[in-house]
Amino acid sequence: MALLTGNERVFLRAVSHLGYSNPFLPERIAYEREALGAHFVEAEAVWSMRVDKPDAPLTNNTNILARVETLVPQLRARLAKDATANAQDLLLYEDTALFLLFHRYRAHFDEVIVRTMSLQRTRQRCGFYGEFLHDWEHVFHIPGITLPAQHTAPHLFACFFQVRRAFHHIFQAIIGRSMAAARLRATVWQSIFTHDMRRYRRTLYERMGDFTTLIRGPSGTGKELVARAIGLSRYVPFDAKTLTFTEDFASSFYALNLSALPSTLIESELFGHRRGAFTGALQDRRGWLEVCPPLGTVFLDEIGDLDASIQVKLLRVLQTRTFQPLGDTSERHFHGKLIAATNRDLAQAMQAGLFREDFYYRLCSDLITTPSLQEQLRESPDMLQELLVFIARRVVGDEAEALAAEVERWIIQHLGRDYPWPGNIRELEQCVRNVLVRQEYRPSQTRPLAPHEEFSRAFTDGSLTADALLRRYCTWVYSQTGSYEETARRLQLDRRTVKSKLDPALLKHFRSLPQE
Repeated sequence: MALLTGNERVFLRAVSHLGYSNPFLPERIAYEREALGAHFVEAEAVWSMRVDKPDAPLTNNTNILARVETLVPQLRARLAKDATANAQDLLLYEDTALFLLFHRYRAHFDEVIVRTMSLQRTRQRCGFYGEFLHDWEHVFHIPGITLPAQHTAPHLFACFFQVRRAFHHIFQAIIGRSMAAARLRATVWQSIFTHDMRRYRRTLYERMGDFTTLIRGPSGTGKELVARAIGLSRYVPFDAKTLTFTEDFASSFYALNLSALPSTLIESELFGHRRGAFTGALQDRRGWLEVCPPLGTVFLDEIGDLDASIQVKLLRVLQTRTFQPLGDTSERHFHGKLIAATNRDLAQAMQAGLFREDFYYRLCSDLITTPSLQEQLRESPDMLQELLVFIARRVVGDEAEALAAEVERWIIQHLGRDYPWPGNIRELEQCVRNVLVRQEYRPSQTRPLAPHEEFSRAFTDGSLTADALLRRYCTWVYSQTGSYEETARRLQLDRRTVKSKLDPALLKHFRSLPQE
């Protein structure tokens, strides 16, 4: 007797693909349709948190799981009776059994996540592991049958917990039904698991800390939320003896805003210092790179503002995983994961000599770009109401819908639906609070800095190298004269020197600014 009928094989193949797919990509819906056929219920193309129905059931997933619950015991019984099965059929059985176990204990994992995040309790005991182990042994230990992957129960338990944490943090933090928001959720999922979850489960789960993630995007677009979702979703081994995970995921994320600190304090925060290393260093202090555990994450916000001397030291950390505290000659090791974020154009910063190319290429092994609010609303105008309700719930709780409607009316009447929201989600949050308090919101009248103001600020900060200073000044004067000869005459430089120092990207930027 063959293990699978033709229809069962089609169904199991779809379930197998579904179990390893990115839940935030359209492929999920395609596999659900393949599994259910005529019983498929048309679903939304974008899987996002619905503020109006946060706990809405997923009809297709429920129907697939019901069939899996019935089919897996039948297939196990056939295998126990010496049903004929090739390696591919055994793999399909194995993948479907994994799908069953994951969903059977999904609610238990969710309870651990919520309890850990709300109570900040470390290493919570997972008493349901005994029940999980019993089910695991039943579906995978079949006399005379060797399944392809040979999963161990503690590793599967840890993988399932990681998948639920990743889904929880991405789903809760990145909301919106626009395709831009959907692409961001899918990209963050790949940053955690890569595009190949089978390979990840086999080998990469231990190595993702070696990959640095760089998050780019305008200010106020949720870059720290993305970083936090990745950092809180790292793989944590499970100890079957103590029934606990080996590290507390909720307290292993260390965030540092580089633009808010002077260079000396940044070094101390990152690398630590010895007593007497500088004025005010009254005792030894361990920095975040040393405090961070192997499965933890250090998040460096506004990496584009980092001083060149510290870029060199961080480059060494990324290359060798070693560093020295201030005032110390002994080496320390960084074992965690590094995530960086910036709202600056790093390509332009590199051309201007403000950001090291070698440092950039060490940072960008994994790139994420957060979309602007304007981009999301352009794709999905109805998303404004959804975001307003989401924000209002955090501000006023049960009266969120009424406040959101009030804010939306004010926006339409006074700003218009096409308002660009230059401050992105952060500005929208302040709009909600302003309308709540004063029944109005007045955007700040900001303008781009003029070239001489940009130059003056960089000059005052001492952030330009001598070469960058000359390149910027040559480019600025040339943008006014349009002539190599005249620029060389004014600056008393050789014409060839002026030509070699001209920065095309910076010249385009200068010429795009309004003339005063």
